[in-house]
Amino acid sequence: MDKIDEALKRIILTQEDLDRYEPQSYRDFLHKVSRQPTRILRSIFQVFHDMVSTHILPMEDDSKFDPESIHYVGYDCSPLFVEDSDNPFFADRLFANRLVHLVDALRRGAQQNKIYVFEGPPGSGKSTFLNNLLMKFEQYVNTEQGAMYETVWRLDREVLGHLSDPEASKILEELSRFSNSFSQMYKDVQEENRKSSEGLAPQGFVEVPCPSHDHPILMIPKESRRQVFDDLFKNDQSKWELFTEKEYEWVFRHTPCTICSSLYQALLNVLKDPMEVLKMVYARPYRFNRRLGEGISVFTPGDKPIKQTILTNELLQRRINDLLRDSNQVRYIFSRHAKTNNGIYALMDVKSHNTERMIELHNIVSEGVHKLEDIEENVNSLFLALMNPEDKANIGNIQSFSDRIEYIKVPYVLDLNTEVQIYRNIFGRSIDEHFLPRVLHNFARVIISTRMKQTSDALTEWIDYPSKYNLYCDAHLQLLKMEIYTGNIPKWLTEDDHRRLTAKRRSRIIAESEQEGDKGFSGRDSIRIFNLFFSTYGHRERLINMTVLKEFFTKTHKELGKSIPPGFLDSLQRMYDYTVLQEVKESLYSYNEEGIVRELKNYLFAVNYEAGTDVVCSYTQDTLKVSEEFFKRIELRLLGDETTNEQRQQLRADVQKQYAGTTLTQEVLAAGVPLEKTRLFKDLYQRYVYYLKDRVLDPFLENENFRRAIKDYASESFKTYDKKIRTDVAFLIDNLRRRYSYSQAGAKEMCMYVIDNNLAQTFATKKPSAAPGKNV
Repeated sequence: MDKIDEALKRIILTQEDLDRYEPQSYRDFLHKVSRQPTRILRSIFQVFHDMVSTHILPMEDDSKFDPESIHYVGYDCSPLFVEDSDNPFFADRLFANRLVHLVDALRRGAQQNKIYVFEGPPGSGKSTFLNNLLMKFEQYVNTEQGAMYETVWRLDREVLGHLSDPEASKILEELSRFSNSFSQMYKDVQEENRKSSEGLAPQGFVEVPCPSHDHPILMIPKESRRQVFDDLFKNDQSKWELFTEKEYEWVFRHTPCTICSSLYQALLNVLKDPMEVLKMVYARPYRFNRRLGEGISVFTPGDKPIKQTILTNELLQRRINDLLRDSNQVRYIFSRHAKTNNGIYALMDVKSHNTERMIELHNIVSEGVHKLEDIEENVNSLFLALMNPEDKANIGNIQSFSDRIEYIKVPYVLDLNTEVQIYRNIFGRSIDEHFLPRVLHNFARVIISTRMKQTSDALTEWIDYPSKYNLYCDAHLQLLKMEIYTGNIPKWLTEDDHRRLTAKRRSRIIAESEQEGDKGFSGRDSIRIFNLFFSTYGHRERLINMTVLKEFFTKTHKELGKSIPPGFLDSLQRMYDYTVLQEVKESLYSYNEEGIVRELKNYLFAVNYEAGTDVVCSYTQDTLKVSEEFFKRIELRLLGDETTNEQRQQLRADVQKQYAGTTLTQEVLAAGVPLEKTRLFKDLYQRYVYYLKDRVLDPFLENENFRRAIKDYASESFKTYDKKIRTDVAFLIDNLRRRYSYSQAGAKEMCMYVIDNNLAQTFATKKPSAAPGKNV
């Protein structure tokens, strides 16, 4: 065996692959249907739903126990749009939910007889989306799991060849009127028979594929199907769904194409027995091939319409006529729409020639049929189209189109996590190594801010005073909306605002995305801008921080900054600075938790006594000397150093009242709740810890060696510092890495960023209104 033969042996076709497309008898097909009815009996809409559902993976629904949840779920769409794709499409959370809702409606049969138009501005990735969707659909339907089935007739030469002359004459007399070219066809058949006799003996049957890819189950006469299915299926859940669910109505309502109907009737007239007719019906998997236009046809605006509107197979027509004694009762003619019946017909951009195709689809969608001379051709296809907003005018004058078109928005990405995914895909995941944490996502926030409306009626109606969140958000609450679009409800919202975020309000906020994402930096723009930014700053020794990001849009490329909403960059910088300051404080905080609990128990016990009293705390067994100094020390940590005597007295009175009226009587004594689990204790604990963390940096900032030790961390020079500083710096760096996923270099740079920009002093008097302790 030579090398060529050896190499060709690598091409492996299993017998299973070959057998799968071999037509099977109708009896065998019905046996398969009886075993797997819900998989075999699927329309194009059901199969499309199953394909999408198979490839889109729902993520954990964090709000499933939230009574106000609107089930705005995250989906991993990478198996559908990214994996095995040369040009991936990244679906954000908003679009993924739209797509899932659409295919769910398709499966239920609630949204059929429509054209589904995916509308979005140039550069939003519409073409990439549709190409990847059709690629995965073609792969899916050509597998065992996704297979659809079509009808193939095998006209038995032996059975039909035994017809008597009177029978033949009767057929000829009855059916010759359907064609004026009967004589010519008779001559053609004789010529074909002459040629056949000179070659190999013909097969024992003439195979006639249904050009409309009719489902084999439709070959059972419509009026008999319910009774047949009742006998065929056992009484279980699948049978109940088949007989009651709307998605299976097509099984009982649809009729075969005119070719299959004519064949059935012609054979029934001859054979007199439906069972004998069905013996000539076979089923095979419907083989989809976009390139050949079988099952999937995609047209671009430049594709000129085909002049030949009627298609046929003359050789097959002559063979059919020969078997039926040249009756011509069966006219094997069809249109190009037959090739995508029970398949997908797609238009890439509704303009130029595709506008004509779109208008042609209107009557087809309305009636479900296509007129072919005097024949009505069934068309049950999934019609998809892409459209730019400005192209709506091409069909805007046709009023009746409005109720036949379903628009699905494909805007620019509005989910910041998806925007970052795009950067990572194009520039490599290693880009994260060049940014301090959050800065890459903040770049995405800047891009997305240009795509959103500056004001939001839904947010304004919900948040009464946006200024209370000035440390976390911008004045127009765009940053808050971005978080909600990602599915995240920020923890910095007050209890009252969180409670007011009802399902109705959440739906209104998400609904506003339908009016956003069609302006601002496009997908192509954002990639170009990021490339410009990263090529400028990505190869420097230091990691990219917020100062660099802000300077890029305000100084280096001012022309880009003009598209960003006024004040947004300042708000983003402020949110970032405050957040990283809290991370550093949190990472440095190491107070004795047990000591804090003990001190607060003593305080709650002592507020019930006058100053100058000596008491033993029943919670800690500590002997307490109740005095103003005792109260002041704790109350300053609860309220802050700038608190007046009157404010401390008011806090003490409020705590005593709540302790005596609710905490002790209702929670501790009546309900048996431990003191440290009560609402009042938790509130005071949060206040106390907040104060300690807020002040945790103060002693270190006064020590000049602290910054130098951070800079020298993990070097030989670090060993020269005293043990206390080495321990504190190592504790800080380790916590930043462990809690917030900083790299060692990133943790060092972040600490120096906080110190060099004097963030502790900047936010020293800016305690957020949403801070712990707001309920006392």
